[in-house]
Amino acid sequence: MRTVLLGPPGAGKGTQAARLAERWGIPAISTGDIFRANVQGGTDLGRKAQEYMSAGALVPDEVTNAMVRDRLAQDDVASGFLLDGYPRNPDQAVELEGMLADLGVDLDVAIEITADADAVTARLLRRAEIEGRADDTEPVIRKRLEVYALQTAPVSAYYEGRGLLVQIDGLGEIEDVTERIVAAAEAR
Repeated sequence: MRTVLLGPPGAGKGTQAARLAERWGIPAISTGDIFRANVQGGTDLGRKAQEYMSAGALVPDEVTNAMVRDRLAQDDVASGFLLDGYPRNPDQAVELEGMLADLGVDLDVAIEITADADAVTARLLRRAEIEGRADDTEPVIRKRLEVYALQTAPVSAYYEGRGLLVQIDGLGEIEDVTERIVAAAEAR
């Protein structure tokens, strides 16, 4: 299974990525993890990414794409992968398509976990309280949701146009959401 996992902050992507990767026996690949591995490993790409992150800037697509390309070329993804946090914009989606073509494989499904903005905000406020995240206030969360809608949600339209998009309601019990995702993805 070669999968992209999409959805707004707080929709449960990280939780579902771990569950789905285990269920399907494939690695869950998070761009955050890729960034950290490259920075800690002192790679050229890691040093470039660190320059941007240290300045509080977004890592440019060129660097992010190169890191993802490198990760997808590793042996453990030969039988599949689940990308969480990439692609974040339509240009990255096009780039991913090229990467997969170079590897001689296709994306099987793009799963978008959907959730009501108010429910997601409440979920993130609870998480912030539990984890002591003082910077996750309601205005900050709402802004993150706006940024997602403007910048990342168009990726859903890209995959819908390719006939790859499956939308799953992310609200409810974790196990129920997982089962909805598995049923929809495996029915393709």
